[in-house]
Amino acid sequence: MDMDRAYANGAFIPNSEAYLPRWQADAEAFRSSLGARAELNLPYGPGARQKVDLFHPEGPAKGLLVFLHGGYWMATGREVWSHLAAGAVARGWACALPSYTLAPEARIAAMTQEAAQAVAATSARLPGLPVVVAGHSAGGHLSARMGCADLDLPMVRRVVPISPLSDLEPLMQTAMNTTLRLDADEAAVESPAHLPRRAGVDAHVWVGGQERPAFLWQARLLSENWDCGWTVAPGRHHFDVLDALTDPHSALCEACLGDLPG
Repeated sequence: MDMDRAYANGAFIPNSEAYLPRWQADAEAFRSSLGARAELNLPYGPGARQKVDLFHPEGPAKGLLVFLHGGYWMATGREVWSHLAAGAVARGWACALPSYTLAPEARIAAMTQEAAQAVAATSARLPGLPVVVAGHSAGGHLSARMGCADLDLPMVRRVVPISPLSDLEPLMQTAMNTTLRLDADEAAVESPAHLPRRAGVDAHVWVGGQERPAFLWQARLLSENWDCGWTVAPGRHHFDVLDALTDPHSALCEACLGDLPG
């Protein structure tokens, strides 16, 4: 199998080049619309990209949703995705979007630790609130890692990996691994599909029905190995599967923010 083709997304999405400018415009408009309820560039560590944007609802927050962005661990940042907080904020939740150091400057194991640091630091700003971590693609991998037993994040009650990369071994066979520098040891310890879920953490995996077969396989593998629910969103591909996060009434928002167990 040609792994570069298997994990290509834009080449199989019509007008894929139009998505990034649209996301950037929507994100900027959302930040502007919140005014003082948008706290931007909050540091969670000393690194240049170790910053988080935190969006507050009107009135006291019911909980905190942390969204971890994608980009194959090599691209984009929190500023592109601000609008995805809209659904959570409309439901009365605070929503945090961290950036993290990208490859090749950082390896994936270091990104996992940065994501955990961002979750803990942002939760400390809103003590006592339940935390849900969602993420997309590479951020789906990181959101799943936030639910693994090797991390001490007791505030995290649920993870919702969206189109996640849950088994990293196949990515070692792609050209992007020149930048990612994955080896067998790192792929093993950073693949959430092969790690135990932390006790007390709920999980639901989400993926678009029109995604590449590799992403459907990655999502199903995680749901099977974690014995958790998964949803295949009809007609959605790797880019527009995220749109539902802007709608407080969507099934994806409900999967993230609906009643938490326990």
